[in-house]
Amino acid sequence: MDSKKDFFKDVFEVVELIPKGRVTSYGAIAKYLGAAKSSRVVGYAMNASHSNEKPIPAHRVVNRNGMLTGKMHFPTTDAMQERLEKEGLIIIDDKIQKFSDHFWDPMIELAL
Repeated sequence: MDSKKDFFKDVFEVVELIPKGRVTSYGAIAKYLGAAKSSRVVGYAMNASHSNEKPIPAHRVVNRNGMLTGKMHFPTTDAMQERLEKEGLIIIDDKIQKFSDHFWDPMIELAL
């Protein structure tokens, strides 16, 4: 298995731990995995997750400002927002409202 696939697998494992109604950022996942400058690669992993055998809750990963920047990678442009709203989040103009209240930081939440 190559290192990209290993990194994607690690990303998926973190994303699977994000509770319903909470979100994290590409950068927070990258930092947690010890690759702070790899937030873009986390985004690539989220895009690749749609073809993963096991469903990955990629809708819970947004940019550092709470924007739904990955929405174009879902089956419809509204799917990401609809999934988040179903979990209780409020989205206005592609931005999660009260983002800091819903932010799940793996560095804190998964600390040993």
